[in-house]
This record gives sequence, structure tokens and C-alpha cells, in this order.
Amino acid sequence: MLYRTAGQFKTSYKADQALFPVRQDAVLLAIILTFAWVIFPLTASEFAFQTLLIPIMIYALAAMGLNILTGYAGQLSLGTAAFMGVGAYACYKMITLMPWLNPVVAILLSGVFSAGIGVVFGIPSLRIKGFYLAIATLAAQFFLVWLFEKWSWLYNDNASGAIQVPNLEMFGTYIAGPQAASVTEYYVVLFVVSLLTLLCINLTRGTLGRTWKATRDMDIAAELIGINLMKSKLTAFAISSYIVGVAGALYVFMWKGAAEPNVFDIPLSFQVLFIAIIGGLGSILGNFLGAILIVGLPVILNLLPAAIGVQIDSAMVEHLNVMIIGSLIIFFLIVEPHGLAALWRLIREKLIIWPFPH
Repeated sequence: MLYRTAGQFKTSYKADQALFPVRQDAVLLAIILTFAWVIFPLTASEFAFQTLLIPIMIYALAAMGLNILTGYAGQLSLGTAAFMGVGAYACYKMITLMPWLNPVVAILLSGVFSAGIGVVFGIPSLRIKGFYLAIATLAAQFFLVWLFEKWSWLYNDNASGAIQVPNLEMFGTYIAGPQAASVTEYYVVLFVVSLLTLLCINLTRGTLGRTWKATRDMDIAAELIGINLMKSKLTAFAISSYIVGVAGALYVFMWKGAAEPNVFDIPLSFQVLFIAIIGGLGSILGNFLGAILIVGLPVILNLLPAAIGVQIDSAMVEHLNVMIIGSLIIFFLIVEPHGLAALWRLIREKLIIWPFPH
């Protein structure tokens, strides 16, 4: 009975098109942000930060970048991990070449390099689409990972071939590196993810978002009504790659602490793709729901059997995790192609009109 629209009247088109046309949506978001910004930092343990909270937000941001390209613009991509790698290596080079640069600024700027690479590899989308475009982005995946391995300048000629995150300070506090506290890293990730989520919400609700959707639904018809397909597709590749690049920088600098080139190989691309599919293509909320499920599932499989007195070895947990994720993908592709976000939308509509059947 709390989720009601009775008494909420709209007297203008602007009010009807507001971000939160139902007042309870704004209240729910305020509660979620209160937990994210206040309650979790005060109550979460080191294990919760490193295993759940930080990776959920980073994976959700990477899936959001992929969703801009695939869910909104309809351009298939299998090279997400490689573009994350571009952002990570770009951030590492900026930090080592310009140690005076603010670390948060470096993380946000790293996406610019990823956006440039994304536009280059997005040019084939002007002539090909569907399965052939997916193969083109897969080629970008293999090429970029090979480049990370062979171009020693990217990792400062380190004998191990890995990039190591140094201790980075901001306002007298370590925010990255071995001496950084997990809660500090969490706040940096939360700030960046919140900022880019707000950007994506506004972009997808505006003219550019409608252009992407028209290109996705029927590109020939979109071109006939005057939409510039080249601009539409390349902007989708640029913005998507920018967000993914920032996610890659956060992945290394705020979570892993170090990375080798094979970290950004094809399994990571598929993991981000699974998050987008299970969460729901063409949805901002779905990225977070999918990330919570994909990141939280292995933790549950590790902790739940022990809690009920059942002993399962780590290999079996890994097999169960893969089997459950595969089953969920098949389930959502058949039963609900729009993912968890569509399920939440359905529940929300039922709550709004309850107890009426329609």
C-alpha cells in the first residue's frame, strides 16, 4: 500500500517526463544512496569492501558502458575487457609520467584514451553489423591484449610485465596503493560510479539516447528520417569506451592493485556481457542488479554450504557458479529477454495498481 500514485497529479509535460514521476521512486533512491554513502562505510568489513561492494560497482560501471553500446545503440561488442585494459594502462602511464596529477582526475582522463581507441575500432560498424561486427570487436580484443604484452613501454619495462599501483595521495590521505584503506577506495569508486551513472541517465533520456534507440531498432528507417548513422554509432562507441576505460582504471587502481595483460582477456569481456544480459539490455538499473547477482553468487556459494554444515571444495564451487550463471542466461534469454530490470519494472507496476488486476 506504500507504493501508490494516488494524489500525485501532473499539470505539465515537464512534470510528466521527470526523472521520478512517482514520488516513491525518489524516496527509494534516497534510501539506497543513504546506505551507499553512510551506512555501508560505517558498518562494512574489509571482506565486504573487497569482495562485494567495490567489485559490484566496478563491474556495474563496465556493464553500463557495454549497455550504452549494445543495449541502447544496438552495436554488438566482445572487446569490453580490452577497452578496460586501455583505461588501466593509460591511467598507469599518466600517474608514472605525471606524479603530480590528481589520481581521480587521472582515472577520469584515462577513459579519453579508451574512447579514442573505441572510435577507431568502431569505424567498421559503419559498414558491418550483427555477427560480423562482434567478430571485428573480438579482433580488437586479441590485438589490444597482444599489445599490452609486447609493448614494454606501457608497463615501464617492468621485468614481470605487470603494472603495479603505487601509493597515491589526495588531501593527505592515501586513496590507492598498498597503504590505502578499503573504505577510502570505496568512496572513490562510489563517487566516480555515481557521477558516470548520472551522466548515462541524462544521455539516454535525451536526444542522443533517442538517436541511439532509433539506430538500434531500425537503422535504415533512422537514416531516412535524417539521423546521421555515422555520428550515432561512433558517439555510442566513444561514450561506451570512455565509461569502460574508467571502469578498467578503477578495476586496477581501486581494487586489484596490480594487473598483468591476461587479466583483460576474453573471459572478462564475457563476464561483463553476462552482467548486461542478466541485468537487462537497455537499462541503467539492470547493470547494478546484474553485477550484484554475478559478484554475489560466488560469495554465497562459498559461505552458504559452510553455514548449513555442508562441505564443498573450491573446485565444486567454481563449477556450480558457472553452471548457475549459464542457466540464468538461458532462462532470461527465453523467459525475460530484458533481464532483472524488466522483472523489477513488472513488480513496480503491480505494486502501483494493486489490488486491481490491470
